[in-house]
Amino acid sequence: MGTRADFYVGNGKEAEWLGSIAWDGYPQNDDLAEILGAQTELDYRQLVKSVLGARDDATFPENGWPWPWEDSGTTDFSYHFVENKIRVCCFGRGMIPVAEALGGNIEYDKLEEWAFPDMTERKKVAPPGSKRSGLITVSGRPPESS
Repeated sequence: MGTRADFYVGNGKEAEWLGSIAWDGYPQNDDLAEILGAQTELDYRQLVKSVLGARDDATFPENGWPWPWEDSGTTDFSYHFVENKIRVCCFGRGMIPVAEALGGNIEYDKLEEWAFPDMTERKKVAPPGSKRSGLITVSGRPPESS
């Protein structure tokens, strides 16, 4: 599913962006379990690099910001290594512990909004059709009129 995710060290406008994925970025995805289980910042950094490096939908900072929006406030999920813990935001809201996010049933719209680094200058939107874009297109013939 086109659930995008961004990975950071830190939070707020000074957070360091480590990379993004275009597909299956939700906390319950088993492919992310290793990253979300990291205990140290060094482990988190290495796991983000390793796990994302094995995916064809990943983008790293050297590739440029892949999304048409300016920050992670519009990304489905963002993960942040903060104060020796991994925190989760959903569409810019939350900053909750991973264990809580894994439990599900979070009313993210009732949680505090967070600030993110502005990626406007780094933007290099992945083109439609690219596995890194996360863009879902639906095509078909319009229904025939009677």
